[in-house]
Amino acid sequence: MKVDFYHLTLHPLDRVLPRIAERVLADGGRLLVVAAAAEARAAIDQRLWTYAPDSFLPHAQAGGDQDADQPVLIAEDAVAANGARNVALADGLWRDEALEFDRAFHFFDEDRIVEARAAWRALAAHDGVERRYWKQNEAGRWEQVA
Repeated sequence: MKVDFYHLTLHPLDRVLPRIAERVLADGGRLLVVAAAAEARAAIDQRLWTYAPDSFLPHAQAGGDQDADQPVLIAEDAVAANGARNVALADGLWRDEALEFDRAFHFFDEDRIVEARAAWRALAAHDGVERRYWKQNEAGRWEQVA
């Protein structure tokens, strides 16, 4: 199981998440995007439709009749009604339910750095969990720093 910690320093979530979702789908996977707040989920939903003029990223918010068919599903909790094996924790909060997936993307900014560090340390005690820490360099590119 892989957990990728993405420290958002230059680009906000709404610029980073769509690219991660594209990569997951390109690899034949599905993605569950988790955010506790309804406003955050609505913003993510809107951004996935509009992040690039020439893109199409099929997705929906959880709770509909077609949840199982969605390649990307946005939900309040880490329950993959779409059968996703990849989860994006989009609100900066770690959830241990993410360990039930093959890969977790944990996005956080400076406001959630204390919680992210605590999650990083706690995951060290879990066998079979590969942790990676990604940070944006001055040019905005992602570098693995741990």
